[in-house]
Amino acid sequence: MIDEEKQPDSTSQPTDEAVASQGLSDSVAAAAEGDLIDLESPLELEEQTADAKSVSANLEGANGEEQATQAVADASAGDGQLETLSSLRQENEALKAHLEDLNQQGEALKIQSMRIAADFDNFRKRTSKEKEDLELQIKRVTLSELLPVVDNFERARSQIKPQNDGEMAIHKSYQGVYKQLVDCLKRIGVSAMRPEGKEFDPNLHEAVMREPTNEYAEGVVIEQLVRGYFLGDRVLRHAMVKVASVPESSGEESGESQSTSSE
Repeated sequence: MIDEEKQPDSTSQPTDEAVASQGLSDSVAAAAEGDLIDLESPLELEEQTADAKSVSANLEGANGEEQATQAVADASAGDGQLETLSSLRQENEALKAHLEDLNQQGEALKIQSMRIAADFDNFRKRTSKEKEDLELQIKRVTLSELLPVVDNFERARSQIKPQNDGEMAIHKSYQGVYKQLVDCLKRIGVSAMRPEGKEFDPNLHEAVMREPTNEYAEGVVIEQLVRGYFLGDRVLRHAMVKVASVPESSGEESGESQSTSSE
């Protein structure tokens, strides 16, 4: 399409055809007056007319070429815009694909960080549990070595009977040491068992003797021979106990009564 602003204004300025026609008229007028040509020379007049027509044709050809050139330029500009638009679209698609890849990488990194945090939390809990178990094991080993000392203090208290003031002073002194040791064990978390009169429990007690008796039911702990201890809620040392059993005479009488009833 030819830009209308570039076309010459026919109303304001004379066109090349008008100029040629005006020149031809002037030539004819001049010839009529006898300044340029003679009226009796029609050949020259025809030649001038042919020249004017040739100039007009050349002008029309130039205008057509200009219009064609402008059309080609406009087409080239349109093709350039299409190519630019296509390039922008391709870049946009590439940016979208890159953004999608970045989002996927971000999600993957987020999941990985969550897994690492969970693994670290599990590791922390496991390490803390192992640390507690190790501390408890160290306490158990250490306290197990101290418990025989406590047993000796208890045996001394039950067997020694002070006879005078000097013996009583010695007795009170080592009993003070015993009390201090027991208080330290309590602060650590050690507590003594009290199994007398309770049902025998193999998880807590170790039966070293059985005594036939009618005072206790079978399987009841009669006496604690070696004291047992807890460390927190766990057994530090099992109690060695004496367990009640059914007297033999009662067993024989029950067997005789059963045989008599069967007869």
